[in-house]
Amino acid sequence: MICLVARAIGPKSQSTCQLIRHFQRRHYSLETEAQGPTFGIAFDIDGVLLRGRTPIGGAPRALQRLYTDPSNPTELRVPYVFLTNGGGVRESIRASELGGLLGVQVLPHQVLQGHTPFKKLLNRFSNELVLAVGKGEPANVMSDYGFRKVVSMDEYVAYFDDIDPLAQYKSWSRQIPSHIENHHSRSQGQLDIISKQIKAAFIVSDPVDWGRDIQVLCDVLRSGGLPGKTDGHQPPLFFAADDLEYQAAFPTERLGMGAFRIALESIFNRIHDTPLIYTSFGKPNATVFKDAETVLQKLAKGLPPSDQLETLNEGNGTNQKISFLYMVGDNPAVDIYGVHQAGPPWFSILTRTGCFKVEGNHERFPADLVVNTVEDAVDYILNKHSREHLEVLKVV
Repeated sequence: MICLVARAIGPKSQSTCQLIRHFQRRHYSLETEAQGPTFGIAFDIDGVLLRGRTPIGGAPRALQRLYTDPSNPTELRVPYVFLTNGGGVRESIRASELGGLLGVQVLPHQVLQGHTPFKKLLNRFSNELVLAVGKGEPANVMSDYGFRKVVSMDEYVAYFDDIDPLAQYKSWSRQIPSHIENHHSRSQGQLDIISKQIKAAFIVSDPVDWGRDIQVLCDVLRSGGLPGKTDGHQPPLFFAADDLEYQAAFPTERLGMGAFRIALESIFNRIHDTPLIYTSFGKPNATVFKDAETVLQKLAKGLPPSDQLETLNEGNGTNQKISFLYMVGDNPAVDIYGVHQAGPPWFSILTRTGCFKVEGNHERFPADLVVNTVEDAVDYILNKHSREHLEVLKVV
């Protein structure tokens, strides 16, 4: 890690480090032009690239180095994706937000959120009434995936008088859609909401009103999908992720979707004879890393990436295959354990900018490499693959 060593020596070494980086960029451009990228990177977001909405760890500089021209970061030279358990908005919106915050062009295909795997359940529930729970715009997310009959939790509770017994004590207010504001003005289609079973519940993102959402989910899940009715078979329940904590803007970790799942499960199992059945997606699930590998392989074949999904999937006709995959994360129990689950060719890099902040390595889920920041991680990756082609460097 030449640049890491130079950075440690002192300020006078910065010009040396910049010269080395320039040389590496020149060399790596020659390498990728000749044979295409041989590695790809998956970045966690919260605690690695951002804290709240503020970039950390030299994230903009690190990502810009993955483009052909760092001063105009639009054309990828190294395939990378964002692999996050967060969500609540469509991938296209998240891509635009990330691009603005980090100063690079990000395409929707590069954003893999906790709920992205819900697309795989479309054939099963595309025409069924499903409940979407969480912050942001969970119903819009599911509709964008192709689910035709989606109702958000905010909309759903508005159909049922007194389903939330504490509503009158809540100081905040929600915008109730006008078409369900008046019980007497409902159309027959709207009345179907309270007469038809919920066929599945999707926790798309972190719920905001835990008390209300746990109450209504218990009603839905123990009644067979019809709140207020007798017991019935539990509809399927899906969580976009299951991490207990995550790093946000506050100095210490915040409770995540996994904490909500624990609360819901504990209460449901106390009031119902049959234990709660659920499926969790997101990291550390190994299938999520397989999905990321598939996208990275497609990006490698299609560089520079196109805005059209069809073109991206077709690639550019090359047979280039990525042989090294890196996960850069801050949460040992999620990011690093996920790499342990996925196995080769994944390589884990743990930063000290998020959930993990101490010296050394994590005892239970040790990473392949521990660095201070995401910029250090990118330094290591680019250095490693430059060293593998020292013969090219000698020629240059």
